[in-house]
Amino acid sequence: MDSMTWIAAASIIAAGLCMGIGSIGPALGEGNSVRQALTAIAQQPDERNSITRTLFVGLAMIESIAIYCFVISMILIFANPFWNHVVAKTGG
Repeated sequence: MDSMTWIAAASIIAAGLCMGIGSIGPALGEGNSVRQALTAIAQQPDERNSITRTLFVGLAMIESIAIYCFVISMILIFANPFWNHVVAKTGG
């Protein structure tokens, strides 16, 4: 295999690992925070609006981690910085 094939394979594998591993943490974090919010609402129903507002802000922050992983995966697949280096080195 030539160097372009190796870089393509490594990019695809790295993007898959980035999305796979990078989405486990946010998924567990979102599940845990929703569970805790539902417990808090069950214990203090009068504070439902405050808890819900805080929950959605926290969920947005947690979800941003998964979005960063997605962006990194797209960069690895479509805008890999190693492509230009290999093309310049091989002259093709």
